[in-house]
Amino acid sequence: MQNYQAGISKFDEANTKVFGVSMDSRFSNAAFAEKIGVTSFQLLSDWTRDVTKQYGLYDEAKQFGRRATFVVDKEGKLQQIVVDGLAIDPTSTLDACSLMEKKLVVAPPKP
Repeated sequence: MQNYQAGISKFDEANTKVFGVSMDSRFSNAAFAEKIGVTSFQLLSDWTRDVTKQYGLYDEAKQFGRRATFVVDKEGKLQQIVVDGLAIDPTSTLDACSLMEKKLVVAPPKP
């Protein structure tokens, strides 16, 4: 989250909204955000685990949610998913957001 905070101006330039979702309570999230200096975006609570489960990130056996970054375009279509350790680095997410803002369409390879 601190990496996203540090690069928030680049996300703003790409006309992108950033927010975090955690399974902790909103009170814990607020204290955590303050502790690590995240002030430019909200950290939302998924206390019921509904969102984490719906996005396929909840590990039932270990009872925790995997880290992930989702890029959703203005039409609500999912454009990118980055999971686990890669989700900490905002580089590929920023690249995807910048491409969408510039309206560049990357065509899939032909079969």
